[in-house]
Amino acid sequence: MDENWKIVFTATKMYEIQIIKGLLSENNIESVEISKKDSSFLFGRIELYVHADDVLRAKQLISKSNLNE
Repeated sequence: MDENWKIVFTATKMYEIQIIKGLLSENNIESVEISKKDSSFLFGRIELYVHADDVLRAKQLISKSNLNE
C-alpha cells in the first residue's frame, strides 16, 4: 500500500467496514479496505484506509458513528 494511504478503522466484520465506507463516501472521502482475515479460519481484521489528506476528517466522522472502536 502506498505511503499516502493511512489506516483509520479496523473491524472483524465486513458489514462494519461497509457502513464506515458508505459514511466516508457520502462525505466525499475515498477509502480502500484490506482484509487480513485468514480465509480458512476466519480470524483476523479488516483495515480501512484513506488518503493522508483525509485522515483527520475521516476520524472525526468515524468517531461520531456507533461503530468506532
